[in-house]
Amino acid sequence: MSKWLEKQKKPVLPLYFAALVWLVGALPLPPYRLSNLLILAGLSLAAYAAGSRFCPTRVIKTEVPYATGSEDVDAMLNGIAANLDALHALNAQIPDTQLSAAMTRMETAGRSIAAVVADAPEKAREIDRFARYYLPEVVKLMRAYAELEKNGVKGENAAQIQRELRQNAETTAAAFENQLDALYSTAALDISTDIAVLDGILKSQNLTK
Repeated sequence: MSKWLEKQKKPVLPLYFAALVWLVGALPLPPYRLSNLLILAGLSLAAYAAGSRFCPTRVIKTEVPYATGSEDVDAMLNGIAANLDALHALNAQIPDTQLSAAMTRMETAGRSIAAVVADAPEKAREIDRFARYYLPEVVKLMRAYAELEKNGVKGENAAQIQRELRQNAETTAAAFENQLDALYSTAALDISTDIAVLDGILKSQNLTK
């Protein structure tokens, strides 16, 4: 989930105006005299204020993929996004429809996982192995499959690799979906508890008849 960060950028032109006052004013008003020094300082401040008025501070908006408030979580989510982008690109190179469908399921579940953690950064620890091992390993394996397809490699070893990857893809896709479902386990428990409490209140007030 991309967000916008705002950063204020002060203009440098007012500083140039202030410095110019000192350079030009030092000729008729030598700054070694205290009175001249005070006059130049006042004129310099006035020049800076005028320059700031005509050259206001700019607000620069920068779009960032994730801004959870935690650098570690942002780094994790950026890594997930990069791997999912790689998986998407590899999917476009693979003609096998069954394998491609499984990869699409992986990507869909993966992006949903990232979205959940972006909204609830405290859940990041629950997907640590998914982010650090499972997803990168899937990308590695699919890249190997894509290379075999691209290079037209034939033979018993290549056929075995392709067969095993096809068989494993459905299992991996289901595992990604289970990882996503696990992130909602706490919410499901809370909802069930709330429903039970509400049901108990309604029954105690004889409102369920």
